[in-house]
Formats: sequence, structure tokens, C-alpha cells
Amino acid sequence: MATTANRSNSFAIWVSVAVVAALVLVGALVVWMNNSNSASGPVPAAANVNTETGAIAVGAGPNTVDTYVDFMCPYCNQFEQAEGETIKRLIDDGSITLNVHPVSILDRISKGTEFSTRSASAAYCVAESDPDVVLDFVSAMYAHQPAEDSPGLRDDEIVAIAESAGATNSSSCITNGTYMDFATQMTKNLPADPATGRAGTPALVVNGEYVPLKPPYNPQADIVSRLN
Repeated sequence: MATTANRSNSFAIWVSVAVVAALVLVGALVVWMNNSNSASGPVPAAANVNTETGAIAVGAGPNTVDTYVDFMCPYCNQFEQAEGETIKRLIDDGSITLNVHPVSILDRISKGTEFSTRSASAAYCVAESDPDVVLDFVSAMYAHQPAEDSPGLRDDEIVAIAESAGATNSSSCITNGTYMDFATQMTKNLPADPATGRAGTPALVVNGEYVPLKPPYNPQADIVSRLN
């Protein structure tokens, strides 16, 4: 017959085993979560790219302006036309740090060519290899924006646009779709409108505050009035 001491020892052993098993399970879960939130492909090796948020930083001002854009999105183009010059001025005068987030939510309307993802990848290519012309590349992409529900632009056309904007070191990265997986993962960081719970582009966050956007866009109301 087992003594009380033996039963106590057995119970303690099983408790220890259970605790170890639980710790192993928690550790595995943490690893899985970390892996699921990170890109499995190449990650841009550039100081101006935040590999956790997907932001491409331009400027070094004390205020932060985060824009989330899809190069297939016509409203993003309208936002660029309405507010792009003001944003550039605020960068140049040292007021803001702009964080551009190229996202890919409109692949479904590019006839299977994954234009949104390819163009977002191209933006990361330019940010890595030709960081000084990121905004010029963004402007040039909108100047040549394809229509919704079209195949979008071919890779060689995106390369030509990048080169016209001054990005002379990004062609192979763009053609290879180097950062497509990274762009897909970073798109998960697109914030939802707190009022509706829906996420879409363009999205704007100024100094950490989500700014509801509605055409016609107004840079004074949307950005300038919110700066410190």
C-alpha cells in the first residue's frame, strides 16, 4: 500500500510535469504568434524602413504623420493630389516625420496580377536602394495610376516609373518582387477607423490620432491643424 509520503511525492512530480508541459506550450504559442506576425520572405535592410510597422520614414520632424496607401486606390491618388504638396512642405521645414505605409488591399481588382502587392514591394525597393526619391516615386506612381479592375502596371513599367523618379538602383528588386511577402504582412497593420471598425485606404494618423478622411481632402483640417 502506498504511504502518504509516496502519494505526496507522486502528486508533486505530476504537478511539476504539468507545469513544464504548460510552459513548453506557452513558449511554442509565442513563437508561432511571432512568426505569424512577421514576413517569411526578405525584409528591407534600410534604416528608413520600420520592419515592425512597415513604415517608410521621410524627414525628421517632431510631429508624425502616417499615411496608408494602395497604389491602385483612386482615393489615395486624390489624397496625394490634395495634400501631397503640403506634406512635402512640412517635411522640408522640419515640422513632420512622414511615415508612408504602402499596403496591398486591392489585388482582387487587378485581374490576378497582384498589382497592389507588386507596387507596394516596389516602394520598399526604392526606400532601400534610393531613399532620397521615395516621395518622387510615390508621386510618379500616382501620375501613372492604372484604372481599377485592370491588370495594373507590368513590372518593367514600374521600373521605368522608378527610374524616371530618380531611383536608379531598384530595378532588379522591383522585377523580382523581392518584398511582396513583406508588403502582404505589413498590410495587416492597416488601422481601422475607431468609429466604424472598418479599414480602408487612404488612412491617416497624425501624432498617433486616427484622422477620418472624406473627399474633398483638406490638408489644413486633416494635418496642419493637428500638429503641435
